[in-house]
Amino acid sequence: MRVGLIAPPWIPVPPTAYGGTEAVVDHLARGLAAAGHDVQLFTVGDSTCPVPRLHLHEHGAEPMGDSAAEAAHVLEAYEALADVDIIHDHTVLGPMLALRACPNLPPVVVTNHNPFNPTNTRIFTEIARTADVVAISKSHARSAVDVPITDIVHHGIDLDVYRPGPAATAGSGDYLMFMGRMCADKGVHTAVRVARETGHRLVIATKMREASERQYFSDCVSPLLGPDDVLHVEAPLDVRLDLLHRARALVNPIAWREPFGLVMAEALATGTPVLASPLGAAPEIVDHGVTGFLCHDGGAMIAAVGRLEAISRADCRAAAVERFSMERMARDYADLYRRILDSRPKRAIGLSVRTVVQAAR
Repeated sequence: MRVGLIAPPWIPVPPTAYGGTEAVVDHLARGLAAAGHDVQLFTVGDSTCPVPRLHLHEHGAEPMGDSAAEAAHVLEAYEALADVDIIHDHTVLGPMLALRACPNLPPVVVTNHNPFNPTNTRIFTEIARTADVVAISKSHARSAVDVPITDIVHHGIDLDVYRPGPAATAGSGDYLMFMGRMCADKGVHTAVRVARETGHRLVIATKMREASERQYFSDCVSPLLGPDDVLHVEAPLDVRLDLLHRARALVNPIAWREPFGLVMAEALATGTPVLASPLGAAPEIVDHGVTGFLCHDGGAMIAAVGRLEAISRADCRAAAVERFSMERMARDYADLYRRILDSRPKRAIGLSVRTVVQAAR
């Protein structure tokens, strides 16, 4: 199949630091290419994903969230990918604009990487009239309310990168680890409390760019940190991997229904157990008592730290290999693409997006 992937215009693919959606797009592109599909990726110019790439913006558009920059990006993307068999869009604005500018495009699949809330539920209900919407977990799909969900596909990661470290280093650190964005919904303050109450250091690897993130850190996290706790802001991948290898566990005390939770799959792939709140997709990722513990509050998480010796790091890795590989994700999406293509009549190549837009002026 000839597959066109559209990434958001904000961050390179793969990301150089923080960027969950961009990491998923990178893994999907490489997984599809490895399976023999002809993949074209529309991204930003400084991306390095090893598939044929197209772009409008040389670098990530700034400021992040600028609607005009995103609109130009997605319209150019649909124009460039008009002749592929299927387009897989990872933006929200793309299908809203391009599918109205040119109805004779290839079939379009849209993965929603964000929560379904009242605002975007209305948007995705409209998108679903002309495109197939994918959720990234069962919990995510249940929250979609009236949005028709075509399929559920869990994220996958590169298991050749996210792999256990040397056996001698596995869990050798005297610390627990938090990895994620600096905000209350991620529960960083709870992670500090869990580490403090169990006598462990806390190592934090975080994204902290926005004013609200810096304010939360200043008000709610920094006052709780001890002299031995460590903060890494936008740590590169090799540093994060080394930290995961040595951590006793990843602590993920989320306070919201996270659609997936890529950091949990990444931790399991390195053989590191996960302690998580049982919200959102966490129960679909962490097997309670096998690859970690699902804890309803901070007190339960504190108690679970004392039970980590019962968790086999080999079982954590095995679960990731079975369920969270990029090959499995690519296979699931390829199966979805085939079902969509087989269910629709062959299309004639029609007018491009640009031609239709120009004709309408």
